[in-house]
Amino acid sequence: MTTLVVCLDRTDDVGRRTGLRSPIVGWEAIRALVTDVGLADPEDSGVNSLLETLRVAQDLRDENESVVAAVVSGDRESMVSADRSVASQIDELVATHDPDSAVVIIDSAEDERLVPIVESRVQVDSVDRVVVRQARDIESTYYLLKQFLADEELRQTVLVPIGLTLLVFPILATVFGPAEGAAAITTVIGVFLLYKGFNVDDLITRGTHQAREALYSGQVSVVTYVVAAGLTLVGVFAGMLGVSSLDDPGGILTPTAQFAFDSVLWLAMAALTASVGRLLDEAISDEPIRTSFLNLPFIVVSVGLVVRGFSAYFLEQQGVIGPLEVPAYELGAVSSESFVVTASERLVVFVVLAVAVSLLGAKAASSISTTRDESESERSASTRSTPPNTEVAGDADAPSGLTDGGPSSDPDSSRTEDSDDADVSHRYGSGPGQPSETDDDTDASE
Repeated sequence: MTTLVVCLDRTDDVGRRTGLRSPIVGWEAIRALVTDVGLADPEDSGVNSLLETLRVAQDLRDENESVVAAVVSGDRESMVSADRSVASQIDELVATHDPDSAVVIIDSAEDERLVPIVESRVQVDSVDRVVVRQARDIESTYYLLKQFLADEELRQTVLVPIGLTLLVFPILATVFGPAEGAAAITTVIGVFLLYKGFNVDDLITRGTHQAREALYSGQVSVVTYVVAAGLTLVGVFAGMLGVSSLDDPGGILTPTAQFAFDSVLWLAMAALTASVGRLLDEAISDEPIRTSFLNLPFIVVSVGLVVRGFSAYFLEQQGVIGPLEVPAYELGAVSSESFVVTASERLVVFVVLAVAVSLLGAKAASSISTTRDESESERSASTRSTPPNTEVAGDADAPSGLTDGGPSSDPDSSRTEDSDDADVSHRYGSGPGQPSETDDDTDASE
């Protein structure tokens, strides 16, 4: 009865540290491998797995069993390739040694996923999981703390907040009281955790990099963004003034509607300014303008009209503002008396205008995009129709200076060349070995 004692290494730690290719078969080979792996990384738990493989093989050999000890490693490229590599090595071991059963040695949950692959090739009698006992004394704690303190990122992330908390809490507890101090410290810790959780530092770094690139590249949107920020502040200030002028707010709906009614004009102007600046950058660049940028200003105006209409409707229902009164006017033959627009009619007018503006923007963007596509198609068609090698019209009939040595295609030139050759032959005779025309005449007279 032959038993295969196989140590599984899915991530190929043995190969990375020693440069050896698996499978590694034999007691002496694994014994030498223990030394190589231990010298490469003494803290690796794989050393204990190799030693456990030797121990199990020795115990089975003491029981007069035929034992084959082997180490099988996976591949570092991917998990699928690692599993396939292990499967092919197990097939090779089974074909070479024909074991009746196997004992699998593993040291991690990652290696345990290879057990079904071994079970599909040979009967597995035992799975030996190697668990390394860690020393839990003061010395091991000291080394753990030493490794922790050697990591600069961990020090800044963990020790700095703890140190600030221990430093600030007594001051806050003395000045404001323990409850207020604990509340303040908890708030700061919560803000810090959210800052790290949402990766705000990377967002700030990316935004700063983009702003610097925009400044150096001379984009128009830089100026329009600053103008938009100013208009946004004006809009917020106008909305807050409108809310503060309310005599009886009466809940949260009326102040919100008042803030939106007074600030939406400035906020829409800010968004429109920013979108126009971005559209100008797209127009200046070599790339074609995207349809989304063409439609963005119309969308901004549409949203502003809708918000203005709904906020005016709510305020008129609450009696904060009066109905819209259209004064009398006269334009030539057209005249109209003054009339009052109710809240519902005003809302309908604003919504219809918003829909019309959005449809106009979609139509304009589609028309511009279609025109651009047609011009690009015509340009590409003209490029394909133009021959790659064009000649000047005056030189169209001129013979080319590049020939392949063959006869000319012009029959007149062929006849001219033939007459020239006959003239030359008549004067000087033919080439060697061929009779001349004079000789032919002499023979005929004879």
